[in-house]
Amino acid sequence: MTEQASQLTQALSRQVEQMTSLATLLEKELQLISSRDAESLMNLLDEKADLLTSIQNLDAEIENAISSENSMSEEDEALMTDAKKLLEDCKYRTQVNQKAVEQGQLRLTHLRNLMMEVRAKESLTYDKNGKPKGGTLGSGVSA
Repeated sequence: MTEQASQLTQALSRQVEQMTSLATLLEKELQLISSRDAESLMNLLDEKADLLTSIQNLDAEIENAISSENSMSEEDEALMTDAKKLLEDCKYRTQVNQKAVEQGQLRLTHLRNLMMEVRAKESLTYDKNGKPKGGTLGSGVSA
């Protein structure tokens, strides 16, 4: 039983370490989103995906260890509490990053719309009745 308990304690300790690493990656991700460094962001996303897979696998290991035991030690309870706090922090950071990406996409859409408006104004011509008409420059002109 003490071997199982120590396995659980070790697994929970690794989980806390991994969750701390995830929080650090999420912070770095926000910086890369803000700086628009696409290549570094893609590398970080690969690293984050690997870490999330490790966390998921460790979750299954911890679940099996907990279900095979009747009770958890105080140390295990404390580690579990720490892991849950880190999980909530990671969820919050993920929401912040999601909002940052959404805001970036909105800015890009707005910029694209402005550019299209400018292009449309540059190509503004008048029809035979003197009404403004968008079109291509120089069409129908003969010398």
